[in-house]
Amino acid sequence: MKIRATLFCLMVFLGQSLAGCTGAITRPTVEIRHALAPTGVLRVALYTGTPTSLLGNDDLRGVGYELGKALAHRLQVPFQPQVFARNADVLDAVTNGTADVAFTNASAERASRMLFTQPYLLIDLGYLARAQVPVTSPADVDRPGLHVGVTARSSSDAVLSKSLVHAEVVRAESIADGVRMMSSGTIDLYATNKAALYEMSDKLPGSRVLDGNWGIERHALGVPLGRDRGLPFLRAFVSGAVASGLVQAASTRAGLRGAKVADAAQ
Repeated sequence: MKIRATLFCLMVFLGQSLAGCTGAITRPTVEIRHALAPTGVLRVALYTGTPTSLLGNDDLRGVGYELGKALAHRLQVPFQPQVFARNADVLDAVTNGTADVAFTNASAERASRMLFTQPYLLIDLGYLARAQVPVTSPADVDRPGLHVGVTARSSSDAVLSKSLVHAEVVRAESIADGVRMMSSGTIDLYATNKAALYEMSDKLPGSRVLDGNWGIERHALGVPLGRDRGLPFLRAFVSGAVASGLVQAASTRAGLRGAKVADAAQ
């Protein structure tokens, strides 16, 4: 009976439905639905180029994309993805209320701008080095003459702009711009979470993701400030998505590397 129940839950979650396998998640009330999707649709902010959010053109995939779709299903409202080139635009959309949900790193700075659930993914922060750059570990990065790319207004930008003393921090507008800058030799390394770095490395022959990390991102579900009424529902949704395998299944389909699923109880 246990095996049959487990198989049933996995089949349901692979179809992006949380119903039936997550007893901790209660049926959404009218008040919860209005708090989380006030326009009648769930506007999910996503950004391209990373498996943590959105990949693909016709065959769309990504952890944020699949969780957003599943959350809309659970709320019984239409799913409306809003796609941006930069995570900074995602954060702005949630902060100003033109989007309802983001799936992103729950940094202390961002927690002052939006409400977060507990994390569902833990991802190492690291560096991607282009070919012939003589760096082997994060401890070797902060040296004169090295140019380290970061995505403008990202959490990596906020941290490394202060912590790197000798290397020069160079801002890129997006992950795609970072790939172009590394390809042209404008920058020597790129710093962000390893999930994105592995995607970048596939486009840059000879590049390598350095072993080790300089921090950890805790990806969580974020909503605009003032939507506290819906937060317990969202926390239960995240716990169910982790415990039942939805997060892991979405990560596998997106080819996510350098990350692990968080403890459902966190």
